[in-house]
Amino acid sequence: MITDLANAMSRCRRTLWQDALGAAALMVTLFAGLHLPALF
Repeated sequence: MITDLANAMSRCRRTLWQDALGAAALMVTLFAGLHLPALF
């Protein structure tokens, strides 16, 4: 199991930062969407 995970991580190393950036963008969008009604 650990070797499979290590192999998958080594194969997707190029797109890992893009996935992390996408996840961060989703969290920012969620945070803004939940707090935006409080401003109005």
